[in-house]
Amino acid sequence: MSESKIINTLYGLRVRVGPLLVIGVFLAARSTWRSLAVGLAVAAVGLLIRAWASGHIQKEKKLAISGPYRHTRNPLYLGNFVLGIGIAAATNSMWGAALFFLYFGLFYPPVIIEERERMRRLFPAAYANYTRRVPLFFPRLRPSPGEDERRFRWALYRKNREQRALLGTAFVWALLVAKMLLF
Repeated sequence: MSESKIINTLYGLRVRVGPLLVIGVFLAARSTWRSLAVGLAVAAVGLLIRAWASGHIQKEKKLAISGPYRHTRNPLYLGNFVLGIGIAAATNSMWGAALFFLYFGLFYPPVIIEERERMRRLFPAAYANYTRRVPLFFPRLRPSPGEDERRFRWALYRKNREQRALLGTAFVWALLVAKMLLF
């Protein structure tokens, strides 16, 4: 199987395997009030990163280079990473953490590669310039100099249906709290 086919297969499986990850994390969880509080604080940072990014991105229409996109080319995925670390911390379980890191390590590198290739096709010159200034995943602390100073827009947040990340996180927390209280 070619590298391209493997990447496309993993790209498609990421969403379908997600519910299995939630079940695995639920089964592995040994949450305490403390682990839930610490995990929630970390997860909230991930959700804020995602929200900030969603208020700047116009998917496939314009290259996002404002807001968090001045720090990293993949702030949505960085937000997912931080959010996942928060959930892993909330489980208070090495198995829960291992499941998250396995999932992220298996599925997100191909997703990031596919995203990079799509941006190269859609915005060849602009993306080439952008890649010289902004790191792929781990963010720069100081924003790159940017000519696009657009502000966060709630309309984009809603259009990108970012509230689903908040609802999904609330669902996972409800599961973790229920397991802790009932078992």
